[in-house]
Amino acid sequence: MKARKLGLLLSSIVLMLLIAACGSGSDQAAEGAAEDNGSEKQTEQKEYKDELNIALTAQPPTLDTALTVSAVALDTAGNIFEQLYTLNANYEPVPALAESVERSEDGLTYTFALRQGVKFHNGKEMTSEDVVASMNRWLVTSSRAKVLLMNAKFEAVDTYTVKLTVEAPTSDVLILIASQAQFPSIMPKEIVESAPADGIKEYIGTGPYKFQEWKQDQYIHLVRNDDYYQVADTEPSGFDGRKEAPTQNLYFHFVTDHSTRIAGVKTGQYDVADSIPIESYDELAADNNINLLSFPGGALTAFFNTSEGLLQDVKIRQAILAAFNNEEIMLASFAKPDLYSLAPGYLNTNQVQWSTEAGAEYYNQSNPEKAKQLLQEAGYNGEEITLLTTKDYNEMYTATLVIQEQLRQIGMNVKVENFDFPTFLETKNDRSKWDIFVASTGYQITPPQLLAVNPDWAGLDNETVKQALIDIRGAATPEAAKQEWEKLQGFLYEFASSTVIGHYNGVVATTKKLEGFELFEAPVVWNAKVAK
Repeated sequence: MKARKLGLLLSSIVLMLLIAACGSGSDQAAEGAAEDNGSEKQTEQKEYKDELNIALTAQPPTLDTALTVSAVALDTAGNIFEQLYTLNANYEPVPALAESVERSEDGLTYTFALRQGVKFHNGKEMTSEDVVASMNRWLVTSSRAKVLLMNAKFEAVDTYTVKLTVEAPTSDVLILIASQAQFPSIMPKEIVESAPADGIKEYIGTGPYKFQEWKQDQYIHLVRNDDYYQVADTEPSGFDGRKEAPTQNLYFHFVTDHSTRIAGVKTGQYDVADSIPIESYDELAADNNINLLSFPGGALTAFFNTSEGLLQDVKIRQAILAAFNNEEIMLASFAKPDLYSLAPGYLNTNQVQWSTEAGAEYYNQSNPEKAKQLLQEAGYNGEEITLLTTKDYNEMYTATLVIQEQLRQIGMNVKVENFDFPTFLETKNDRSKWDIFVASTGYQITPPQLLAVNPDWAGLDNETVKQALIDIRGAATPEAAKQEWEKLQGFLYEFASSTVIGHYNGVVATTKKLEGFELFEAPVVWNAKVAK
């Protein structure tokens, strides 16, 4: 009896639990359905614009990526073109148009397996002949590749396999191929073969967006590539990962006037505005409709003309270094101490592998008396020197004016020549027309990639530098490589070919309606969309 009652009691409890569970489940299901319906309604209700408007601080000089270090050019072209390898958020080279790579034991050969079925924007399938043509052109047109991969060569093994042969084993081949500055775009062979010396004019890649129109002095218009081949179906990470292209049209507007760019992002005319001048920082930070994003942007660097003119004399250059008050220059250029820091290292100070204080005795000396003494020893007699700059980058222009004043204080005769950004770059290449220029130089991953050691950038053609780069790349261990880099950085300061002025954070403003936007080394917009 007791057993029966116990059985009935247990049966009742089980039944009640089942009913409760069913009820609960029904309720949850009902709630879930309600939520789903709500979500669907929200999804249905939320509509997105069919265009994204990005305000750039300057017009790109070209979209031929192998020829330029211009950030606005590379940021725009990165939506059109892709590389064999790219960088993820950890700055690691990862496969993109290449599926994999095999490195030979002697380190002299890299065999890349290409992805099959990738199509260019003109409908043609990418094969090894396109990759070989593109990569071999990059080897002879990119100033970095010419120096760092001298005598390297790509060859086709079969339709979907290419082989790279290098002159000497080094540790940075994939990093060079994956890096953004002067990156090697893969494009159709016939475009490569018909390219004029000043760069390609047909922008046909494999990326998520296709080139549509370049309205001179106004904008570049890209349209979604509906046949895009996902080279990586993973979460977005740096330049790696899924590229969904949710927005039909991308417009990259050239808005050199800073107040116009600021007003545009506030009114919604622009969804993204780059290179936010610091004087507008507080104004935008107080705007509830704006997000301000900052990232380690790079180093503001002064380059001296070591190959022509008065600054061929190392004592003149050392005098100028002695005169520099870097704190004064950075404060004038970036206004907020939170947005910059002082350190002599050419690479990201957070990058432990390469961070060094070598050459610190020549950095931020702010010693006008020493500068005057060096000028006297050099026999300086009031000859005019030229500072080259562009107002398109506010910090470069402001820094130049401060340097002009500091050099006047030590008795130098200094004039400033100002051009729009493309003309600035063109003039820079004629070393008879300038003595010093200041540039915002984005961070590089390894020392050999620095513009400060690239002879094509500011004319530094020095055997000590060349040998040091060989020693860094051929070092047996990371520690040995860092020791070689410390020697080289110390030499750059002693030789006074350039100087880091300070390190800055880049600031980008976006509308709060923007979704899917990422800031890595550059604004990444291929997954971005804006709610109406």
